[in-house]
Amino acid sequence: MSQNIFRAFVAAAALSLATSAFAVDNVISKDAPELASVRAKIKAKDFKAAIAELEPMLATVQHADVYNLLGFSLRKSGDMKQAATFYAKALDFDPDHKGALEYQGEMFVELGQMDKAKANLAKLAKLCPTGCEEREDLEKAISTSSAALKAK
Repeated sequence: MSQNIFRAFVAAAALSLATSAFAVDNVISKDAPELASVRAKIKAKDFKAAIAELEPMLATVQHADVYNLLGFSLRKSGDMKQAATFYAKALDFDPDHKGALEYQGEMFVELGQMDKAKANLAKLAKLCPTGCEEREDLEKAISTSSAALKAK
């Protein structure tokens, strides 16, 4: 995307947020300025601050990244029920969202739902047959959990 088109998009998004005239289906990429501070909070493990920043976005931004990051922050804060809701929303919005498949799979591992975690891993294997970070992370979570169960 050229910088002029990107700037026009950002300006339009800012205007729509400022006026709240309508809900928009914003496209948000991993390097989007809208989520940069949220990602920084998550990296710093300040999940409550990330949640506080993400929740107001729900009124104007409908995107799998927002739902996924909210699900992740809720899960890390201990709210598995709400996390499950937002992972499901992310995957409803984008069934091939690798991040949501990974994080939802990790939640399944934490809940002892290994069949569901392995189903997410199978989806990731189809999406990135030569490997990707999300697939590798979920494989590690599953194998670590399986090893811990065998050790008991």
